[in-house]
Amino acid sequence: MRRYLFFGLVCLLFFSCLKSEGPDVNIVIPSTANANSDSISYLALGDSYTIGTSIDIVDGYPNQTFQLLRGAGLKMSSFQIIAKNGWTAEDLKNGLANADKKTAYQIVTILIGVNNQYQNRPMNEFEPVFLSLLKSAIALTGNKPKRVFVMSIPDWGITPFASGRDRKVIANEIDNYNIVCENYAKAYGANFINITDAYRVDGYKTDYLAVDGLHPSKLEYTKWAIKLTQQIVNVFAAGG
Repeated sequence: MRRYLFFGLVCLLFFSCLKSEGPDVNIVIPSTANANSDSISYLALGDSYTIGTSIDIVDGYPNQTFQLLRGAGLKMSSFQIIAKNGWTAEDLKNGLANADKKTAYQIVTILIGVNNQYQNRPMNEFEPVFLSLLKSAIALTGNKPKRVFVMSIPDWGITPFASGRDRKVIANEIDNYNIVCENYAKAYGANFINITDAYRVDGYKTDYLAVDGLHPSKLEYTKWAIKLTQQIVNVFAAGG
């Protein structure tokens, strides 16, 4: 229980910062103590959103999530990022296959697809590749799908970078990609975390944007990290 109290204090600090600069973020701490004593490795799979293009890597959501989980009392041993700016789902699949990685991870996150949409790739090309990535992620957790967390694709159409483009079309296409990701995640027992709706509320604001006018700032990534951390803590507290 002590670790959850500590987690509450850590999240309170994040909450205080967000409250002064943006909308409130509600944190609910599970009452069930986590008995897991194993060291935990975290693998983050994705593209520019995962590496934190245009900001320091320590400010991206993978590192912020890692630190919050450590603050929650989980024995976080390491985290690894397999991602590159501009990667499509196929690029990520190839990158994962060729990467120097562990044989197993206790947590795997996936955030991929925005470049498929941006490059006008057909959806029927994305679906089988995403499913392959999801299955690979599940295998890397030792076939524990609850340890896999699929994050929705942010809607870049709200940003200054999209000026002059059809923002409604972009939004509809992003929604279609997210439906595919959510359906596959649920079908295979993994978690789906919707960050898109909240991103559309703040993602276009100066404080929530990186200097490139496209990617999120640390403040936006903090919102993602808190939401992701909450879900991971819930899964571990439930023995998942």
